[in-house]
Amino acid sequence: MLERIAPVGGPHASGAYAPAIRAGNLVFVSGQGPFDPSSGELAAEDIAGQVRRTLANVALVLEAVGAGLSDVVRVDAYLANIEDFADYDDTFREVFGERLPTRTTVEAGLGSILVEINAIAYIDDAT
Repeated sequence: MLERIAPVGGPHASGAYAPAIRAGNLVFVSGQGPFDPSSGELAAEDIAGQVRRTLANVALVLEAVGAGLSDVVRVDAYLANIEDFADYDDTFREVFGERLPTRTTVEAGLGSILVEINAIAYIDDAT
């Protein structure tokens, strides 16, 4: 059974897609950006601030199904400028701590933002 997730107070889809879909024990979070969900404003100008806000948005979506960043097993990240990788990586490590997921990071044309991140989380129903 598939469950489409649209968290109250969380980031809203700006196009024709669900913010997340739960399929069994897996939660697929659509690409999130560095926008404050309450105001819709860009949360920061620098890469570190944008990564923090983007991962906070991923966490908000996951909270709607009782999960969190510690449940993330896979991340795909898109950077507007691959030269920001070191600062992105430092911030990513700061947010995830010791529970690092698998990850791919590539450079992509993102318009006005510096980072977009999607994620896959695993929820163990036994816990």
